[in-house]
Amino acid sequence: MTFQVTILGCSSARPTLARHHTAHVLNVHEQFFLIDCGEGTQYQLLRYGINPLKINAVFISHLHGDHVYGIFGLLSTMAMMGRQRGLTIVAPRPFGEMLGSHFGFFAVELPYPLEIKEVDAREAGVEVWGSRVFTVTTIPLRHRVPCCGYLFREREPGLNVHRHLVEGYGLDPEQIAALKQGRDTCLANGVPLTVAEATYRPYEPRSYAYCSDTTPSGKVADSVRGADLLYHESTYLHQDKALAEKTGHSTALQAARIARKADVRHLVLGHYSARYKTLDPLLEEARTEFSDTILGHDGLVLTVEKDHALKIVQI
Repeated sequence: MTFQVTILGCSSARPTLARHHTAHVLNVHEQFFLIDCGEGTQYQLLRYGINPLKINAVFISHLHGDHVYGIFGLLSTMAMMGRQRGLTIVAPRPFGEMLGSHFGFFAVELPYPLEIKEVDAREAGVEVWGSRVFTVTTIPLRHRVPCCGYLFREREPGLNVHRHLVEGYGLDPEQIAALKQGRDTCLANGVPLTVAEATYRPYEPRSYAYCSDTTPSGKVADSVRGADLLYHESTYLHQDKALAEKTGHSTALQAARIARKADVRHLVLGHYSARYKTLDPLLEEARTEFSDTILGHDGLVLTVEKDHALKIVQI
């Protein structure tokens, strides 16, 4: 029951030798999803051992180059690797027009089905992806162009019946099925056995909120409330707040304030300006407001365990 985020790139518009353009991979129960696709993403997938053919869908936050330039090469590489199963790309308008223009100019013909789902970046809580185990909904962001964040949340798992009760009472398949469906049952001697005493949830749903380029917004805090992991861009230090406002970005301190207001478990910083040679000041600034802050790096793997504990590994 994996729930794991791998950061492929953490830079803003201008990359550095240590920081590539924005891209994350989310692994939910061994289903893989790419979130944003800046230049060099396919290289980073190879670097960190993630097979591009495993990607089920791509979610693009907005159409600035440092979040989307990598998709063109990645789609062609998938074709050369022999991909045949379909791929869905979720993105704000006019992504489909932009991609179609690229395909036409370079005479690209993909050997696999490609579905483009364009979203209205102004609408909150719209389900843009769903499966048996989790959903993806929209988070409107405030940037210089239409920009959409995404909330990835597991569905509530079904009920399990305590094994010691199954064995101790000799429950038959019909009784077990009733309990799993949320219906009380009776033992062979007529004694009632309730759902409350006989069942449990194997885990509470986990969630990851991805908020790329945006100025601080209370509506964002409302949308991501209680998330296990909140990735919120932190392009600048607060001393450069005026520049953040001008360019439609946030400071590390502002990101931390959103995390505190939203009562999330952990905040992950990223999308750093290349002007900062060391990132420790951004982390220190954010932790003055929200102590459970993590400095995002290329190759950082964040795993939310079933008990909601966070495991952090740098690869």
